[in-house]
Formats: sequence, C-alpha cells, structure tokens
Amino acid sequence: MKTTKKLTFLAAGLLVAAGALSACAGGGSGTSTDSAGSGDSGDGAKIALLLPESKTARYEQFDRPLFEAKVKDLGGGEVLYSNADQDASKQQQQAESALTSGAKVLVLDPVDAEAAVSIVSAANAQGVPVVSYDRLVAGGKLDYYISFDNEKVGELQGKSIVDKLKSDGATGGILMVNGSPTDGNAALFKSGAHSEIDPSGIKVLAEFDTPDWSPDKAQDWVAGQITQFPGQISGVYAANDGTAGGAVAALKAANVTPWPVITGQDAELAGIQRIVAGDQYMTIYKAIKQEAEKAAEIAVSLANGDTVSGDTDVDGTPATLLDPVVVTIDNIMDTVVADGFYTVDDICTAEYADACAAANIK
Repeated sequence: MKTTKKLTFLAAGLLVAAGALSACAGGGSGTSTDSAGSGDSGDGAKIALLLPESKTARYEQFDRPLFEAKVKDLGGGEVLYSNADQDASKQQQQAESALTSGAKVLVLDPVDAEAAVSIVSAANAQGVPVVSYDRLVAGGKLDYYISFDNEKVGELQGKSIVDKLKSDGATGGILMVNGSPTDGNAALFKSGAHSEIDPSGIKVLAEFDTPDWSPDKAQDWVAGQITQFPGQISGVYAANDGTAGGAVAALKAANVTPWPVITGQDAELAGIQRIVAGDQYMTIYKAIKQEAEKAAEIAVSLANGDTVSGDTDVDGTPATLLDPVVVTIDNIMDTVVADGFYTVDDICTAEYADACAAANIK
C-alpha cells in the first residue's frame, strides 16, 4: 500500500519574487556549468538535468556522470545538462533554455523549492513531465520524486550526536549548523535532528541556517559561537560535510579542547578523511548511484511516453525514497568502500596513512 508523507517547507522568507525569476540570470559564483548536449546518448528524446550547485562535491563528481551514463545505457536521448551555482534565477533561465531546446523531460534538483514552482508550471504548460530530483519542489504537477528519507537523515544525525555525547559523559551543549534556508530538504534535516536532540536533555546553545550551504559562512558563524560559548561546546550538528568542514576549520583555528562531536552528511571524501583523522564523528552515506540511475530510468520512461509508478507517494506524487546510512570510523570499509564509492587509496593518502592503519582501513 502506498503511504503519503507530509513534507514541510520553510514558509515566508523562502518566496522569491516572480520578477526576480524572469530577470536575466547573473553569473553564479564557483565553477558554473551550463553545457547543453554534454551527454549525447543517441537519437531519443532530449532530457534536461538541472542541478542546483557545485559547492557540494557530489553533484559534479557523482550525480551528473552517473545519470548521463545510465541514460546512455538505456538508449535514451541527449542529456541537456546545467548547473545553477546556487542561483534560483539562473536555474529558471536554464530551464527555459532546455524547454526551448526541445527537452521532453526535466529532471530538476531545485536551488529554491518555492521559486522552482514556476519552472514546473512552465513545463506543465508545455506538457513536459518533471522529475523532482533529491530536493522536492514545493508545488506544481510533478510526475515523479526521487530522494532519500530526508527527515530520517536528520533523525540519524541527531541520534548519533546525542548517543555519542551521552556515552562520553559530555556536559556541554550543541551548536546546530543547519542547511540552506531555501532548500526544502534542509528543513527536513533540521526537523529530524531536533526530534532526537530536543528530548535528550542536551542543550542547543545556538543554531544557524547556512545560506547557500556555504562552508565559509558556516566557519564564520561557528567562530563567533566559540567566543560566545567558551568551554561549553560539546557537539556540533553540521547538516552536511561541507558545513562540517567549515566548523572544523573554525574549531581548529581557535584550538578548541576537548574536541567536540561533529556530524555531517553526503559522505564526501573530505568528510570520510576527517572521520579517519578523528576530526568528524560521522556522516550520512546516501547511495547516489542508485538515486541517479533510478532518476535516469524514470526520465527515459517518461520521454518514451510510458506510465511510471513509485514505491510510495509524497503529497500525491509517485516517489522513491531511499534509505540513508550512518558512517563512522567503524564501518567505512563496509559502506563507502564496499559499494565502490571510494577506494582505500582514495581515502588513505599520505596524510591519512597512519590513521587508516590504526583504523584497519586497508
């Protein structure tokens, strides 16, 4: 039987004016990629893959190549690829360009869940199916949604930090470095984490919604909190590995001792290496290969005019929600290495060789 999961989004503050969406997109920061036709894979219908940003390593390193390869394997058509560099108006322009170029399906990972409704509406008006990828668009008629159980991600992060602090007998509190306020998933991560932290009796000293998931902004905020709460920071809930890296940089610059328990998400290579080194306690591993390949399968089916069905539904949209997995020093070999996400050589560079040996990662 299908189940319906009620998703919540940040409300007022998330809305982007319609005028901003119709304006010309400004140049995004970082390594912008807007390469229509980058995944030419045959004579089939064009499929647009619209990813949100490049600050998080996964999108360029895993999602894009895995999606393109699967479309090719399935005999699908040309993949029109764009990366919005965390710019909602730029993503709007990229979507309009894809539609103008004849895309028959949009696979959309929105920069801003609310702003992206206009992209879905434009596709709907042209009869173009939309697959909401990784992050759920906050409205419009969606044909499929594929992601992970994002509230569960937060629950796993929250439970991990609470259990570790209690086992350590920690007496201080937690800083919460949440994700971007325009990312609907970030609200779910935060909600899930609070469901474990709030009843634990461990105090939340302060929390911050990190604009654009920026590690630099996370670092600046944590640096300020170290001054505000000297000797009181026992843990840092960081919503992903990028913000965890920012927190670690701030804590090291301030020579904080004892070292806090720090969470993360996405199993980025830098995050795994920080776990090996003892700078980060855990991360969340999400089987991106499975997610990207499932999205490609759905997109090709929709492009071929086939009917698709999900394992569940989310707000009436057929959906697949994959299971996230906690990774600590104890199960690196059984998760990211066993799945071929990274090799031991990837992780155990010269800087981490001794720590890998101590952790029996070989």
